[in-house]
Amino acid sequence: MAPTAASARAKILLALGAVYLIWGSTYLAIRFAIETVPPFLVGGFRFVMAGALMYAFLRVRGAARPSLTQWRSAFIIGPMLLTGGNGGVVWSEQFVPSGVVALMVACVPVWMLLLAWLRGGLRPSVREWLGVVMGLIGVSLLVSFGGVQAVGSVSPLAALVMLCSTLSWSVGSMFSREAPLPASPLLGTAMEMLAGGAGMLLIALLRGEFTQLSASAVSLRSGLSIVYLAAFGSIVAFSAY
Repeated sequence: MAPTAASARAKILLALGAVYLIWGSTYLAIRFAIETVPPFLVGGFRFVMAGALMYAFLRVRGAARPSLTQWRSAFIIGPMLLTGGNGGVVWSEQFVPSGVVALMVACVPVWMLLLAWLRGGLRPSVREWLGVVMGLIGVSLLVSFGGVQAVGSVSPLAALVMLCSTLSWSVGSMFSREAPLPASPLLGTAMEMLAGGAGMLLIALLRGEFTQLSASAVSLRSGLSIVYLAAFGSIVAFSAY
């Protein structure tokens, strides 16, 4: 195998590892964050902070200024992935265990297969469906061994919101494959986080979350969780995705 191919393979494996391991931990971090901070403020602070840092760093390093067309793409993809996708997850964790949320989010590959098929792609193979089923079974086992036995306590509304969130994330992911974005994938990621975070802050404003927030009541665990979500869940894992 050529060195360039080996290097590309190593990067893919590292990216997959970051997505699986770090994003797997973010569900618990979200649970801690929303203990003393309203849910859409958690998401808004997380993504705006991460997006602003990444965007400023990349522009200083010489990344080209994004065009209006690229910003338009970011303001479509960001809200679908983050405002709709992640926002629904954060809101749902007020009512259901984080392990159950992780299990619901594991439905994303199902949506991705169906959406690709509906768009005129090849019919999913038995091997692809087998991979999805094995993934769902794996997440179910992890949730069960974690002691989460709360399926009966999941409200229908929370389940519906989580289902719609996974669909929103999947549609945004499909659109991002062909949308006009900057040549630098990291710059595109920063723009999407800024757009998605702005959408979450707008929802927080409409829901009155800014008036609910009390700086003195924010616990150290919630504050550190938001920092973790911004640094690792957003800058590292979302960039890898």
